[in-house]
Amino acid sequence: MLTELHISNLAVIEDAAIELDEHFNCFTGQTGAGKSLVIGAFELLLGLRGAADLLRAGADEGRVSGVFELRDPALIKRVTQAADLDLDPRVPHQQLLITRKLFASGRTSVSVNGRPVTMAMLKQLGELLIDVHGQHDHQYLLKPAHQLELLDRYAGAESLRDRFTQTHRELQTLRRRRAELDASATLRRQQLDLYEFQADEIDDAEPTLGEYEELDARHRLLSNLQRIKTDAAHAHAALYDTEGAVVERLQTIVAIIHELAELDEDLKPSADELHTALAQLQDTAFSIGRYIDRLDLDPAELAEVEQRLNTINRLTQKYDEPGRGLTGVINYRHQIESEINRLRTESDDQQTIDDQIAPAEDTLRTLGQSLSQARRDAADQLAPQVESQLAELGMTDAKFDVAFDTLDPDPDNELTDEHATGFDTIEMRIQTNPGQPALPLRRVASGGEMSRIMLALKSILAQADRVSVLVFDEIDANVGGRMGTVLGAKLRDLAAHHQILCITHLPQIAAYATRHLKITKQVDAGQTATHVQPVDGDRRIEELAEMLTGKNATDTTRQQAREMLSLADAHTTLKAAAPKPAAAPPTSKRKPRKRPANPRARS
Repeated sequence: MLTELHISNLAVIEDAAIELDEHFNCFTGQTGAGKSLVIGAFELLLGLRGAADLLRAGADEGRVSGVFELRDPALIKRVTQAADLDLDPRVPHQQLLITRKLFASGRTSVSVNGRPVTMAMLKQLGELLIDVHGQHDHQYLLKPAHQLELLDRYAGAESLRDRFTQTHRELQTLRRRRAELDASATLRRQQLDLYEFQADEIDDAEPTLGEYEELDARHRLLSNLQRIKTDAAHAHAALYDTEGAVVERLQTIVAIIHELAELDEDLKPSADELHTALAQLQDTAFSIGRYIDRLDLDPAELAEVEQRLNTINRLTQKYDEPGRGLTGVINYRHQIESEINRLRTESDDQQTIDDQIAPAEDTLRTLGQSLSQARRDAADQLAPQVESQLAELGMTDAKFDVAFDTLDPDPDNELTDEHATGFDTIEMRIQTNPGQPALPLRRVASGGEMSRIMLALKSILAQADRVSVLVFDEIDANVGGRMGTVLGAKLRDLAAHHQILCITHLPQIAAYATRHLKITKQVDAGQTATHVQPVDGDRRIEELAEMLTGKNATDTTRQQAREMLSLADAHTTLKAAAPKPAAAPPTSKRKPRKRPANPRARS
């Protein structure tokens, strides 16, 4: 509820701090006193209007602040989401301070609990907190989506609706995933084929770490074998096998030095060294001879090694990470194994999703049909109740209905986010006079008629409607005193479930208020100022008496005012206890009403 409204430098209001009752508040005052500015203040809090010409003359800045007390956990949650606030729905009675500033430059600013928010956020908050009746462009109940929400609450179908929404969300997720898989199926198949081919190519080659280095060394040997054999034979011959070979000549030298050492012992070490060198050369010549005997050129082995090297070079050219050789090839093989598994899993996912979509569609169809039937049954119950209320409010010829536009729940029909709350879209309609067509509520021209229609609907849907603050403007247009009494009583009844703020010219309505606020205009030193003050006791009797005559009160009008207050006090509908949750509409054994033809309905 709205506990305080503070207006500063708005038109003729210099400064007004208004404390409000949680039930039925009425504003009265002479024409031109500034009652419309109160509505203007609410519109500013709704995120509407904001022209610089609303500023008080000479002021650079104007301000409207509203202090709201939030009690409904569901409302607290929605407010938190709308303005990205840090409120805990589990904590009751939380306060919300909304401040809207206007500047002479035309700029405007908004804050909620001291935190700047956007105008879009303010409009969302406004729709949740305040419902102004009498102006056509921003009434909560005029929007078909909100009408559907209220009808579901009235029908007791919120749980069914929530289940439909959850199933719809799950089905849409499955369909989007299936569409993504379908769109990528060809590419996924091509990618899988490529990875499987590459994996087979690498697996068939069976590369091992260090293999390339061994093959490269073997290839160098085999490709130079003839040259090695020829050169080794030449070396062996020079050492051992030809006349004048190194070994033969060294043997001669060894013999000479050995004889000389017999004559001079100083040569004995040299003789020993030469003998050792001869033995080593003979061993070397023998080793080279054996090496030559082992050399055997096998062209088949050379071809095999060359083929294996070609295979490895091809793999490294295609799959190597730069400079890593077979290590890069083997790493790449591990990588594509993961991709192969992922792509195969996605193919399996596609079948799994197909298996899930069909039962989800069946569930959604069943829930949607049950929800549609519950709504139609509730609409049949709601219509005569609204018409009865309208008759009591002086609209005896009014007819009310709910037009349905229902999507055929065929699986081939595309379900969009528009259908997240069911197969139905609805429009509440009213026929105000015989012979006229039924029109959507948003097209009802008269502000007074609109306020009474809304009052009738709100009276019936009171416990289903979560908007806490209802503002009624022009509700007494073209209404006399007798009907004013009916309106006042109904507003007081409605105040058991909502906080009511009503601007009225009728004392019969004002008498039913639980808080009466008088708006007056004064001119002081050439400056006009509007004031808002509560009236009670004798002051309230005086105000009601003056409203009855349109001029100064008389003893007769004062007595009439007392009688009106006594009549209002005797009205016992208003209870201090919190309202009980809304229940489903009562069942009826009467024949169902003929539903309105709807040219938009789909078969």
